[in-house]
Amino acid sequence: MKHANPAFEAIKPNIGSSFTSLKFQRNENIKSHVWHYHPEVELIFVCKGSGKRQIGSNISYFSDGDLVLIGSNLPHCGLTNENTNNDYEMVIQFKPDFLGEHIWETPEMQRISALLEKSKAGIVFNENIKKTVGQKIADMHEISSLNKLLTFLEILDELATTQDYRILNAGKYYLQTQVEDNERINHIFNYVKDHFKEQISLEEIADLANMKVPSFCRYFKKITNKTFTQFVNEYRITHSLKLLAEQPLSITEVCFESGFNNFSYFNKTFKEYIKKSPSQYRKEFNYFME
Repeated sequence: MKHANPAFEAIKPNIGSSFTSLKFQRNENIKSHVWHYHPEVELIFVCKGSGKRQIGSNISYFSDGDLVLIGSNLPHCGLTNENTNNDYEMVIQFKPDFLGEHIWETPEMQRISALLEKSKAGIVFNENIKKTVGQKIADMHEISSLNKLLTFLEILDELATTQDYRILNAGKYYLQTQVEDNERINHIFNYVKDHFKEQISLEEIADLANMKVPSFCRYFKKITNKTFTQFVNEYRITHSLKLLAEQPLSITEVCFESGFNNFSYFNKTFKEYIKKSPSQYRKEFNYFME
C-alpha cells in the first residue's frame, strides 16, 4: 500500500476578512483526521468532546474539549472523529503576515510574535485559559468583520500572556527542514498511523526509509527528539487512553487493540507514560468494570 505525504491544504480567507473563521457542529469536520499541513497558523477550539490528535511527532489524547495553536507548515491530524461527542469545533486560520509583513516588529505585537514562534512546535492550552478564551472564540464567530479582527487580536494577546500551556514537540522539531526530510519522516508517520496495531520492526521501518537500522535510529532521534520505539509506544498508549475512556472493553482487550502483544509490557509502559495504571485511569472516566 502506498502511503501519501501530508496533504497540502489550500485555505482561502472568509469573504471580507483577512483570515478564516469556521464553525463545525458535532462531527462535521470530516477532514480533521487527514494528515495535512498549510502555511497558515491554525487555532482550534473543540467545545467538550474527546479524541486523539497528532501534531508533528506528538500524539496525545484529549478529553473535555481542546484548545491548540498549530504553527505554519506543521503537519497535524486528528482532533475529532465519528465517536467524538464534541458540541462544536471552531477553526481559525491565518497567514503569519495576514496583517502585513512588518506588523509583528512593532512593540505592541512583540508578545504575539513570540507566541507565533512557539507555535511552530505546537501549543496546547490548559483548562483555565481554555474556558475563558474558548467562549471568546465562539462569540467571535458571530460578530462583524472589524470587531471580529479586534477580538481575535485580543485572544492572541491573551494566549501570549498566559502560562497555562505546554509545548507539544520538544527541541527543534518543526518539520520545516529539507523537503527530502519532510517526505521521509512523513512517510514513516503515515506508516505508523496505519500499522500501529501490528508489530513494526526496526528493520522494516528502516527499509521503508531506505536506510540502515543504525543510521535510521540516529536520524529519527535527531528529527523527533525521541526513539522510534518511544514514538510507537506513545501512539499505542494514546490509542489505549481513548479506548479506556470511551469503549466498554476489558483492559486486556484494550491492550491488544492498541498494538501491544504483552499485557505486562502494556501495564509497565502505560504507567511510565501516564503515571497510573490503566484501571486507575479508567476509574476517572467512570468506566470502572466489575
